[in-house]
Amino acid sequence: MAADGITITDFLDIDIRAGRIVRAERFPRARRPAYKLWIDFGDLGVRKSSAQITDVYALDDLEGRLVMAVVNLPPRQVADFMSEVLVLGVPDEDGGNVILIGPDREVKPGSRLL
Repeated sequence: MAADGITITDFLDIDIRAGRIVRAERFPRARRPAYKLWIDFGDLGVRKSSAQITDVYALDDLEGRLVMAVVNLPPRQVADFMSEVLVLGVPDEDGGNVILIGPDREVKPGSRLL
């Protein structure tokens, strides 16, 4: 479902940046299976996120991966973990699993989506 029209200013208010996952751990206290992620955004520093991607990604597949995330949303408490960014993804063909969105080439962590 496409959103109603927005202005370019509305779009630019959303700060979407590339980041590199530097640490990933299981998140047993989450309601649904999830991982805790620590993501390096260059000059913005390392930020944390919770991601329900355990059915698609093994922990070993995550460290070093580039992802895109919204970095200017307010932090959100998820169980005993403060999620500071929203990692972006799209549903797979069946709509049941999230597939991470990331650059298809190497970019500098912290690069802003244009």
